[in-house]
Amino acid sequence: MATLTSKFLPNPKTVAVVGCPFSGGQSKLGVDKGPIHLVEAGLITRLEELGWNVIFDGHHQFEGISTASDPPIGKLKNPRLVSSVCESVADVVGTHVRDGQLPVTLGGDHSLAMGTISGTLSSYPDACVIWIDAHADINTAETTASGNIHGMPVSFLLGLGEKIPEYAWVKPLLRPERLVYIGLRDLDAGERRILRENNIKAFSMHEVDKYGIGRVMDMALDHVNPNRDLPIHLSFDVDALDPSVAPSTGTPVRGGLTFREGHYICEVIHETGLLVALDLMEVNPSLADPESVRQTVAVGCSLVCSALGETLL
Repeated sequence: MATLTSKFLPNPKTVAVVGCPFSGGQSKLGVDKGPIHLVEAGLITRLEELGWNVIFDGHHQFEGISTASDPPIGKLKNPRLVSSVCESVADVVGTHVRDGQLPVTLGGDHSLAMGTISGTLSSYPDACVIWIDAHADINTAETTASGNIHGMPVSFLLGLGEKIPEYAWVKPLLRPERLVYIGLRDLDAGERRILRENNIKAFSMHEVDKYGIGRVMDMALDHVNPNRDLPIHLSFDVDALDPSVAPSTGTPVRGGLTFREGHYICEVIHETGLLVALDLMEVNPSLADPESVRQTVAVGCSLVCSALGETLL
């Protein structure tokens, strides 16, 4: 049960589920169906059973966002569409945070985190971000090879790279010392350089193997939240998990987190009482057989529930 006292959320505790069926930050069809599958799998009921008041007003359709002409900006694909959708998401998430609710954003591709984290930082500018992913998603307009913006949201949040007028709404409020990665194992050369130059803390799968997930979580929190008094935004890409655990995702990379390692991360974040926002991204129901889809959706639901108080005992 979600009985742990939150240091930032008023009682009764309310979670706002923000469904974002959006795929414009990458090229593979189907990731926009992820939120629909997660909700249909019973996520809302499970959160209510954990003792949360749940607000869910349906999935955002972004009907008012029209980018009929959206040519690339440099290498960036769908740049105006991604910007407009993420700005809309930032407004929605920011409103929930200001209203004392915990937004759980279901993606959709990870470009959406540009919006969700902007929304969190609008009320909690000192929030720290714990980014769970096989990829750093920190390419800039200069370093991206693919032009897919789901590989770039962190650079926008940090204010790195070339300034693009269409993204002027993204305020560079995230500070490098308030960001930590866990689960990395597939980085571009430019991303490695960016991490080094900005002294950004990252725990790759090498560190998870070397120290164990318990020690990694301690070190990660000691770095971004040493006094355990800052709000936490947890952004979880399911491809952080090994493909044997979460096969139905767009950019799977073998050698990832186990089922329990992923859940332990969420359990520890819950135990801090500091979580103010959560993203679950990149569940793509179109990329695997029905059983693999069911498995991935079930894991996604389970991760959200662990972050919001579900325990083994």
